[in-house]
Amino acid sequence: MKRDENLSKIPDNWASGERYEPYVGRWSRLVAAEFLDWLSVPINSRWLDVGCGTGALSETILHTASPATVTGIDHSQAYINFARQKITGNRITFNVGSAEKLELSDGIFDAAVSGLVLNFVPHPEKAVAEMRRVTVSGGVVATYLWDYAGKMELMRYFWDAAISLDRTALELDEGRRFPLCQSQPLEKLFSSAGLRNVEVRAIDVDTIFSSFEDYWNPFLGGQGPAPSYAMSLTQEKRNELRDHIRNRLPIAEDGYIRLTARAWGVRGIK
Repeated sequence: MKRDENLSKIPDNWASGERYEPYVGRWSRLVAAEFLDWLSVPINSRWLDVGCGTGALSETILHTASPATVTGIDHSQAYINFARQKITGNRITFNVGSAEKLELSDGIFDAAVSGLVLNFVPHPEKAVAEMRRVTVSGGVVATYLWDYAGKMELMRYFWDAAISLDRTALELDEGRRFPLCQSQPLEKLFSSAGLRNVEVRAIDVDTIFSSFEDYWNPFLGGQGPAPSYAMSLTQEKRNELRDHIRNRLPIAEDGYIRLTARAWGVRGIK
């Protein structure tokens, strides 16, 4: 399968909350619950969610961590609009902003967290420095990112199939593009930011699809690198990729596809 023209210039599209949710949002919520349990931030804390997207992590904080307030920041107006419509209450606010330059005062949050976004930030060290800046002394700074190169299986099946048909897809594979999404680079990122007691752990969740269509259709939504790649292909090439993935997936007799999604979580104390 030959590449389309200008494949390397395919943008990472982040414009539709409705399409992002079935692709990654539903699985992010599962990781978020374990991530927050691991952080053990006290109740009535003030939280900042940097790169909040459609609000998966913010909503989980609201429902499970008994926060005083939750503030979500994201660069995408479309995602902020989606979050505002879906998640409401007097304890939560969503605003458009840059992770690398937060328009917030120093030391006003007890916990600054981020889910699945630092690898998409041009200078993640600036984002972590900003998260540290707006956190109180003794507060928690933490993030989690998919293990793209390893056990984020729903994406690995996609990219392994794509690369077997088109070697130039290597340059778009998140496992190759984002070396930050591993334990050692994350530990170094947080330690270099001046955070103390830095810890890294793997968080595994089950991603269970009721059918091949449940697995495949979210890739047609165009949200993120893999779906953007899929939608850049001609219909013929996309069908070829679809069939190649179907033949590789562990589809059970009942039609279900049971995979694992691993995220790397990292936390530190200011």
